[in-house]
Formats: sequence, C-alpha cells, structure tokens
Amino acid sequence: MADRSTSDRVASVAAATPFQLLYEFYRLSGYEHRRHEPGVLDFTFGDPHDPPSQAYVDILRDALVPQHELWFAYNFGDAKAIEAATESLRRHLGIPFEVGDVHLTTGGFAAISTALKIVGDAGDEVVYSLPPWFLYEPLILEAGLVPVKVSIDRETLDLDLDAIAAAITPRTRIVIVNSPNNPTGRIYPPATLDRLAAILEEASARNGRRIFLISDEAYNRIVFDGRRFRSPVEFYPWSFLAYSYGKTLLSPGERVGYLAVPPTMPDRKAFRDAIETVQIAGGWLFPNVSMQYALPRLETLAFDLPLFQRKRDVMVAALRDIGYRVALPEGTFYLFPESPLDDDVEFTRALDREGVLVLPGRMFETPGFFRISLTATMETIEAGLPRFAAAFRAAAGSPAG
Repeated sequence: MADRSTSDRVASVAAATPFQLLYEFYRLSGYEHRRHEPGVLDFTFGDPHDPPSQAYVDILRDALVPQHELWFAYNFGDAKAIEAATESLRRHLGIPFEVGDVHLTTGGFAAISTALKIVGDAGDEVVYSLPPWFLYEPLILEAGLVPVKVSIDRETLDLDLDAIAAAITPRTRIVIVNSPNNPTGRIYPPATLDRLAAILEEASARNGRRIFLISDEAYNRIVFDGRRFRSPVEFYPWSFLAYSYGKTLLSPGERVGYLAVPPTMPDRKAFRDAIETVQIAGGWLFPNVSMQYALPRLETLAFDLPLFQRKRDVMVAALRDIGYRVALPEGTFYLFPESPLDDDVEFTRALDREGVLVLPGRMFETPGFFRISLTATMETIEAGLPRFAAAFRAAAGSPAG
C-alpha cells in the first residue's frame, strides 16, 4: 500500500468536487492574474470593487489604538461587541435574542463549522440543497460528517421539501438552509419554512434523535423591494444561526461574524458552553480583538441597498432583453442566469473571450447556469452588457458584430 502523508479526512476534503473546482478556478486557471488585466471585467466573487469608505477605514484604525495594557490579550468576545450584535439581531429579525446567545466567530465559515461540530458525530449525515454555497461540502467532510445533497425546485428556486424529506435517514443529524440564497437570491417564504420545520420535527420523532437546523444567513440584511426577511430559526427551535459581516461591509477578508442560538432552543445554556468549547479546541475561532472592538461602530454603517437594487434591476432587465433567462433575486448580490449553452463551463469560456469573468454553475453543482456578482461597479456592469450580448449571440450561432 502506498504511503500518504496527509490524513484520510484531509484527503476527502481535497477531493470534494466543489473544493477541487474552486481550487482549479482560483489557483490553476490563471484567474488571479486575469482579473487584473486591463479591460477585463470581473463578475466572479463577492469581493469589493469600489474603495472602502473612509468611515470604515477610520473605525478599523481607531480599533488598533490600545486603550490599556490588555488591549491585544485573549478575548472570548468583547462585551460591547456582543451587545451591539445582539441588539442588531433583535432589530432585524424581531426575535428576542440575549447577549449569551451570540458568539463572535471568525466569519460565517467558523460559525457553520462550529455548529457542525457541536451536534455532529462521525458518520452523521448533513442534508443541504443544490445549488449550495460551494464550501458546505468541505466543511462537512472536515467535521467528519457525510454530505447529502438534494436539488431545489428549479422552476420556483424554492426548497424541494419532498426531496429533503426523502433524503432524511436515521443517520441525518443536520439540515442546512441558506436564505437569502447564494447563488439564486431566493428568500424562502414562511409557508416553506413552516413545512420544513414540521418535516424536521416529524423525522426527529421517527428517528428518536433530534435533527438540527443550521440557518446560514450571511445575506439576511441584503433584501430588496421592501421585503421582510423571515429567519428559519423563527420556525424551528432546534436551530443555529450563522452570520457574517463580510457581506454587508463588503470586506470578506476581514473575518468577523457570529453563531447565535435562538431563545427558543431547549437547554440552550448547554449549547452556549459547547460553542465556546469548539471555538477554543478548533484553534481559537474568535475574531481578532481589533475587529471585536470595531464591531459596535461597524454596526452603524449602512449597506447601500438602493445602489445594489439598481444594479440588480439594470442587469436583469438588460440580460432579459438580450435573451437570457434569469430570475429576479429577492436578496443577496448575485444573479444566477441560465446558460444559453448546455455546457455552462464552455459558455463561461465564451464570456472570458469577451473579457468577462463569471463563475460556471458547475462550481455550484448545478450545470446549465452561471453566477454573476453585483459587487462589480455600475461602470463595470454598463461596460459588460454589450459583451454579455456578444457572447449570447455567439452561443446562438449568430454573428457577434
């Protein structure tokens, strides 16, 4: 037998299809250099394309100035930061969270990873829907758990609740729901969430073992057309809420978020203790103290919803006029159009030849689509539309001129 240096667990993570596709795109395709080439328009990841606001920079700078000798000491969670996050969570969701329910993490990654490890035992199954955020599978495998994938309803972009119910087995321990959804922009309505809660309650009773819900809500403040976002944790008490500030602050490289336990969670004191246990044992999964000190003031910065709704409206209308089929997202800052070619990877190459970079649906395990990030500037969007039109005409076999 050939010797191998890395563990089986690491090997399984590296072999996960989404992880491989992401690595190949980011590291091996030339993307890192291509996106900086003059004239290339980047619509791939949710990275910022406008300079950060001076207010944001000033807040981070002030947080780095020590106010006492322990300013940079270990910190399980700055009290003022947790109070600000909790008050904001109450205000946005209308759920009476307490400060003990909110645990600061190094972004949404760590929040989800922590929740998986709190309730998951080796070999337990985790059900989630496709298209997913493409790092669910690696996080699940790294935790020693088993990913179980079902498709959404591709017509409504809603959860396929029958498919979720059918996927639940005696080994099911966790279901992950992402609303507003990346990449579709769908906000799951109360009727869907209510029925999902009933499915999980019934299956838990049938299995004699509780199924938990992880609600990935990184975009719960990026909601358009005056809609009210309803959190899945409102409908099912055995839930964890994962949040990241990187989306609303357009700064995914500055790692700060939280994992919250809803006040309806039975015996939530035990889960509060378990969260800190996993955060410590997982390698100190608390944000850098400077981000914690900055958080109360960061909470006062407003995400420019009108701008992003305008970007959405301009781009959806223009793509539809060109001939693309694309749903109007209810939240997030992504579009998920259908590819005019059956091979979505080939179509993203056609767009690349026009100097437009997007992500193929295959990266989200949903062939036949591609993702556009609206974090691109309005100028980039306006410059890109003729190129999207040229690629569409070329795909249809028409002259590109």
